[in-house]
Amino acid sequence: MIWLWLSAAFMVTTAGVHSVLGYRRLIVPMLRSEAGPLADPLSRRIIRFAWHATSVLMLISAAAVAWPGTPPALLIVIGGGWLATGLFNAAYTKGRHIAWPALSSAGIFALIGALA
Repeated sequence: MIWLWLSAAFMVTTAGVHSVLGYRRLIVPMLRSEAGPLADPLSRRIIRFAWHATSVLMLISAAAVAWPGTPPALLIVIGGGWLATGLFNAAYTKGRHIAWPALSSAGIFALIGALA
């Protein structure tokens, strides 16, 4: 059970960092440009919404992982998704993006918890 709580903690932390720091360091500077698609106010709102919706989905994953009685098969799917996302992130950014260790760890801990 400790593995699932560790996984959920990594997921919650990742969601918080994504929502706050990622928004400040990536989305805000990007939205300062009003060229191309960013000139449209609807596009700007959609970008903000999608950014924070991703964080909400991370929190839902954390709740599912920490929820007592979650079926092991669902834990494997969630853990596998987080691990795959982390590994793809590491490969795609050549290890330069700060999120890949947290994403991968959340997935590994969920998989260990599901199989323990």
